[in-house]
Amino acid sequence: MDRYERLSALLEILGKRGKVDVDDLAAELDVSAATVRRDLDHLAEQQLLTRTRGGAVANNVAYDLPLRYKTARHASQKERIGRAAASLVDVGSVVGLNGGTTTTEIARALATRSDLSTRADGPSMTVVTNALNIANELAVRPHVKIVVTGGVARQQSFELIGPLATKILAEITLDVVFIGVDAVDPARGAFAHHEGEASINRMMAQSARKVVVVADSSKLNQHAFAQICPVTDLHLLITDAEADPATVAAFEAEGIEVQVV
Repeated sequence: MDRYERLSALLEILGKRGKVDVDDLAAELDVSAATVRRDLDHLAEQQLLTRTRGGAVANNVAYDLPLRYKTARHASQKERIGRAAASLVDVGSVVGLNGGTTTTEIARALATRSDLSTRADGPSMTVVTNALNIANELAVRPHVKIVVTGGVARQQSFELIGPLATKILAEITLDVVFIGVDAVDPARGAFAHHEGEASINRMMAQSARKVVVVADSSKLNQHAFAQICPVTDLHLLITDAEADPATVAAFEAEGIEVQVV
C-alpha cells in the first residue's frame, strides 16, 4: 500500500468511526505507529481531521474523499480506461468530460495524443467540462479549446454544480460525453453520490450525441444516491478486465456496447 492508498484508507476509517487511535491504525494498516502519526499530521494540516493525544477525530467536513486522495484507487485500471476512451475521439470533436479520477485520466490521454497535438492551425478539439482540475490540466494545451461551465465548486470532486452550471449546457451540443460515475447498474443506469453532480452530469448526457460511461469494475452492479441517467441513455461502457463476465453480458443485453480494457 503506497502513501496515497494509505491516506485514503485512513480517511475512510475515520469517516466511518468518527475517531481513530494510532496503535489501532498501525495494526490495521500494517505500518508503524510513526508512519500513522505522520499521516495524521499531514491530514490535520489539510484540515481533514483534528489530532488528539494518541489519535484523531473527524472534522466537520464531508468524508466523500477529496479527489487527490482517490487517485491511487484502481490507478492502473483507470489509466487503461482513460487511454481507451481518448482513442475514440476524432479530430475536430466536441468532447464533454465531467469530474472524477477516471475522466481526469481521459483528459491526460487526450493532452498527449500526438495526432491531436501536432496541428498548427488551431485547436484540434473542444473540451467542455465542469471539472476545475481537468480545465487546469488542459488549459495549457494549445491544441485543446477549453469551455468551462459556470457554477459553484464542490471541494470533494472539483466539479462546478448548481444553476449557473446549467446555462451553457442548454446551448451547446457535444459529439461525445465521457461520464465518470460512482455506480452503474445494467438495470437502473448511472449514478452519483451527490445530487448536484448528478444533475449537471445528466445535462451533459442530454447534450451529447453519444454517451460513454467510464467506470472501473468496482463500480459495476452498484447503486448510489442520485441517478444521472437511465440505462437506455447509454451507448458505451468502458471498464477494466476484472469486470464480471455476467455483468458485462447484462449490459450488452440492454443494448449497450461494452469495451473491456
